Amino acid sequence: MARSPARPAAQPGGGSAGAPAPAPASYEQALAELDRLVEQMEQGQLPLDRLLDDYQRGAELLAFCRARLQAVEQQVKLLEGGQLKPWAGA
Repeated sequence: MARSPARPAAQPGGGSAGAPAPAPASYEQALAELDRLVEQMEQGQLPLDRLLDDYQRGAELLAFCRARLQAVEQQVKLLEGGQLKPWAGA
């Protein structure tokens, strides 16, 4: 009887080993996933390969968040006549 091949471990974000994780749908989703990854890494119980995969995913999520924040900042500058004004909210 032939044995079925082992299935790769699931990656954070729902992808499988070797497959890229899907892009987050929103800034908030990316930030929540990034928080989960950081929490898991801080526990120090992940195998080295998983740690490396999670670090890479975290870098991707961080880049996504930075790009979204930069895009929003540019939109605010346009709305404020080219100057980003200090936040006065409390």
